[in-house]
Amino acid sequence: MEKTQNLPELNVGVVGHIDHGKTTLLSKLTGKFTDTHSEELRRGITIKLGYAETIIYNNDGEYNNKSIGKPVRYVSFVDAPGHEMLMATMLSGAAVIDAAILVIAANEGIKPQTQEHLMALQAKNIKNIIVVQNKIDLVSKEQALKNYKEIKDFLKGTIAENAPVIPVSAQQEINLEKIFQELALIEIPKRDLNSEPFFLVARSFDINRPGSKIQDLKGGVLGGILKRGILRIGDEIEIKPGISTKKHQEVLYKTLKTKILSLHKGNQSVKEITPGASISIETSLDPFLTKADSLTGCVVSLIGKLPEIKYNIKLKTKLFGEVFGLGIKRKVEPFKSKEFLMLSINTTITVGTIEKISENHVELSLNIPIVALPGDNAGVARNIDGHWRLIGWGKVIG
Repeated sequence: MEKTQNLPELNVGVVGHIDHGKTTLLSKLTGKFTDTHSEELRRGITIKLGYAETIIYNNDGEYNNKSIGKPVRYVSFVDAPGHEMLMATMLSGAAVIDAAILVIAANEGIKPQTQEHLMALQAKNIKNIIVVQNKIDLVSKEQALKNYKEIKDFLKGTIAENAPVIPVSAQQEINLEKIFQELALIEIPKRDLNSEPFFLVARSFDINRPGSKIQDLKGGVLGGILKRGILRIGDEIEIKPGISTKKHQEVLYKTLKTKILSLHKGNQSVKEITPGASISIETSLDPFLTKADSLTGCVVSLIGKLPEIKYNIKLKTKLFGEVFGLGIKRKVEPFKSKEFLMLSINTTITVGTIEKISENHVELSLNIPIVALPGDNAGVARNIDGHWRLIGWGKVIG
């Protein structure tokens, strides 16, 4: 991919029900398949967050990713799982995006997970949404129009009420240019370059092949999004909560300190990163510490600049009127003292026990500690019939 310096950057999540064609759509938008893990290819579903990127070009008002015309935008995509069991991963993906593409298959229509994913975008306050009515090649014109009307009705009263709905066949590459056009027109959020850096770890890797010579080994790699500030090669950084160890039945967390060896945006090396696209950071950590997403959910900053680890949290909350994803209508019950909730804050997924409830505030003690900033957004899920279901959202106030 050519140099992307100075191009406006947008981070876009691709969400929707399993099998509605998200991964195929992404492969057509970027030329890259995000299902890269053997387990995912075998099962044909996205299990972990997948990443891909593209440059959008404007050729006299025709938008494309074929290097025709003037480059206008660098877009990195996050492919979030559609399966209901993987809602937590989808929520952590929603934490690192500026905009979202909600995929709805014309031949299947709106499914429980479609509703749940739209609510997750609402919970994470993602206002820039493009709805893709996919697989129009599999239905008649009449069915496509009927499904289009159902989608418009479904969006009424939600955060995506005024979102464009684009009929598409990803497989046949029909109408993709309209998606590029909408992506190119989204207003880039104002980026904070002046605060201390705050990087959200969405993936962590050991990129060394088995049998690599010691002198050729690369350090542990962190993938994710810089929420604010600037990070540069050579910066001394810390990672919190870090690694967990068990001592006398107690789980302890140890902050990791390391150095940035290299920075990558897509397949391009850069000297510094600012908020925008998905980034990978090569560190001087032993790759054993970063393998298999073991540091996912951590945050990174310059040494001494991160807030303390929180084992308790106070949220200002708002509950949905009903539970989505069940396929039947069910009212969201009020919080109960001592109940367990799953919280998704930035890219951290944790379970907390409610210790105190007041009007629209809850205080929880957390199983897995977090590092959060006041005002950070939290998705709130409850265990209903053995599945975590999103029931509302909140803001961190203490």
